[in-house]
Amino acid sequence: MATPAHAATGEAVNPWVALAYLVSGVFFILALRGLSSPATSRTGNRFGMIGMLIAVVTTLVTHFPTVTQNGTSTNDGTPTFLVLPDLFSASEILIAIAIGAVVGITIARRIAMTAMPELVAAFHSLVGLAAVLVGWAAYLNPGAFGLLVPMDTIGTDYSLPMQIGAVSKIEMGLGIAIGAITFSGSVIAFAKLSGRMSGSPILLPARHVINLGVLAAIIVLTALFAMAGPSETMPLIVAMTVLAFVIGFLVIIPIGGADMPVVVSMLNSYSGWAAAAMGFTLGNTAMIITGALVGSSGAILSYIMCRAMNRSFISVIAGGFGADAGAGGGEAKEQRPYKQGSAADAAFMLEQAEKVIIIPGYGMAVAQAQHALREMADLLEEKGVEVKFAIHPVAGRMPGHMNVLLAEASVDYDKVFELEDINSEFAQADVAFIIGANDVVNPAAKTDKSSPIYGMPVFDVDKAKQVFFIKRSMGGVGYAGVDNDVFYMDQTMMLLSDAKKMVEEIVKNLD
Repeated sequence: MATPAHAATGEAVNPWVALAYLVSGVFFILALRGLSSPATSRTGNRFGMIGMLIAVVTTLVTHFPTVTQNGTSTNDGTPTFLVLPDLFSASEILIAIAIGAVVGITIARRIAMTAMPELVAAFHSLVGLAAVLVGWAAYLNPGAFGLLVPMDTIGTDYSLPMQIGAVSKIEMGLGIAIGAITFSGSVIAFAKLSGRMSGSPILLPARHVINLGVLAAIIVLTALFAMAGPSETMPLIVAMTVLAFVIGFLVIIPIGGADMPVVVSMLNSYSGWAAAAMGFTLGNTAMIITGALVGSSGAILSYIMCRAMNRSFISVIAGGFGADAGAGGGEAKEQRPYKQGSAADAAFMLEQAEKVIIIPGYGMAVAQAQHALREMADLLEEKGVEVKFAIHPVAGRMPGHMNVLLAEASVDYDKVFELEDINSEFAQADVAFIIGANDVVNPAAKTDKSSPIYGMPVFDVDKAKQVFFIKRSMGGVGYAGVDNDVFYMDQTMMLLSDAKKMVEEIVKNLD
């Protein structure tokens, strides 16, 4: 893809560069295809690495020689360019790559799987910040990015002073605005997911009016920025950037912890669109392809998450969702009688069962009980018990959170089932074993129209013959803030303990 300078001068884009970016784009598409299934996720990840390697190497090879306009022109008025090898810039880039590689490898080796959601949010913030910095770099030094065109109406009279084209300004403004929203929103999401900030919604008066007003101001400022002369653009781009940072905070602050899977996928989409916008500004085909893939896949995933939580996709994009769920749940209901059991009781009933369905949730992730859970499942299968795992689309704090943890524990992929594939089997199950999940098994979603989770698809654990529910204590409720009738059902036995310790005790009694 050509920059405005290439387009104006008629300079051809190197076909090998275009081919390399196309190949990298194909690898990115194959990566998404592979990541759609746990069984092929490793292959998909490798495809993504290969595609990114091709894109980065192509960009470095084509940009190590710095192309600068030397201020002269040919007889027909076309500006000429100097190719200046800049070894100092090349060394700086290589040093930056080395630092980034060391940081990335260190984080990848040390990060706990339970901390993956906040890591994803942190990486999204870096993508957003990069888009902002690249946009500002292009604004401050447009000649280096090939964005300058003549100031005449059609942009072909090179005897006139040069300026950034209107189209480039729009692309630049969108990239900076979306990037700033992604950065600040991801910072808040990281703080909430890592416990550095309360996961409860923080409600501002007239927050929807404020958000819409700030968004409208950003759109107006972007339009004015595109139409303004060179001497008038600085205040506009500064104001636009500041407001974009602000609305990122305002959109995410009112969102409760239970809605974080939607937030993560939404911010993933935002980061993609920011990269795509910067790709247009830089004339980089690989960035456009990658950004569009990430943006569209993130938007589709957000829609899937919203359906799984019975929320409107538009309310997710606009922000401010989840506040009612976090604030409207109130306190837990008055204490009701329940049955409490021990690890020995659970072990005895589990080995007598023919079919067991395990429903993991965020509590399993916090307790890091996935390995003990897999060991328990293996022992039951050795005793002839059929064991399956049921995964809710929004279980945990990011899309696929439970799938990642079970994969880390080497649980076979063919034993893991999504909500719509396994929900009908609970009626034939001898045991529903709930570990760390709450809202996704709450029957209030089907029966109580006043509940903040009403309409959300949930597992029909109440249809199982026996329910074991691992929970730290009876004092708390789920992130939606509502009590769970499953606790008090006749067939439910509460196993009150740390999830990992309880499962380990069950394993000991199964041996």
